[in-house]
Amino acid sequence: MKEALLDTHALIWFLEDDRRLSPLARELIEPLANRMFVSSASIWEMAIKVASGRLDFTDDPISASEREGVETLAITAEHAWANRSLPVRRDHKDPFDRMIAAQALCEEIPVISADSSFDGYGVQRIW
Repeated sequence: MKEALLDTHALIWFLEDDRRLSPLARELIEPLANRMFVSSASIWEMAIKVASGRLDFTDDPISASEREGVETLAITAEHAWANRSLPVRRDHKDPFDRMIAAQALCEEIPVISADSSFDGYGVQRIW
């Protein structure tokens, strides 16, 4: 059994059956034998983007994730505090990605993401 944390776009692409999701990512996410997580930060990011009109996602991402067997990973105080040890990068300041990276490091699980900026945080990234 494998575990991984989905980046926001990976979750969206999986839920929408988008062809931009890599074959390897799909292969890991789909089997119920694998344990997949989505960060509360991703749900928050989606809510902001839907509210601002930058994301057209009509389904409830929490329910949609649960239907697909993807569990929500709550943000703990330890996850928040772990951000202190992440490098401060001028080329990448996305607070949602920083939280996802911190969670992945704390939980010792890889991130499924096309975003190579995770590589700069020392996170194992699968794509």
